[in-house]
Amino acid sequence: MASFTFNIAKGRVAQLHRNVNDNDPAASELVVIALSVSGDQDAAMKDADTVAALLALANVAEVTNTGYSRVDLTDADVDAPTVDDSGDAQTCAVQEIDMGAISAGDAWTDIVIAYDATGSGADSALIPMTLSDFAKTPDGSNIIIQAGNYFSAGE
Repeated sequence: MASFTFNIAKGRVAQLHRNVNDNDPAASELVVIALSVSGDQDAAMKDADTVAALLALANVAEVTNTGYSRVDLTDADVDAPTVDDSGDAQTCAVQEIDMGAISAGDAWTDIVIAYDATGSGADSALIPMTLSDFAKTPDGSNIIIQAGNYFSAGE
């Protein structure tokens, strides 16, 4: 498995990230979701247009560990997209993500960052943007994600 940008978000991640950073619309946010995926599901996952479609795939499940919940990132949690004219690139970054104390149970394989324009949290309205490999076996301690630059686009 590899880190990737979902097809629905290609060419859009920086703008959706900027929407959250600019608080426009006001309720927009990024949603961090932990997955447990068995086997190589990348090709099928890339085609998912919503988080609901992603979670409906065989062998793809959101983790259910005690203590786990999705983390919502608002304008206070994201950095403004950085444009590097000398390197012909644009990057999007988030601050450190504390998932909290997570009990043993599901093994984590990936982290998805999705866009929620309304703050409703309905899986059918969430646009999956990026998936990053994140192999973790929870043991009751806090899980901290050093996401930093989770997306970069360049020539």
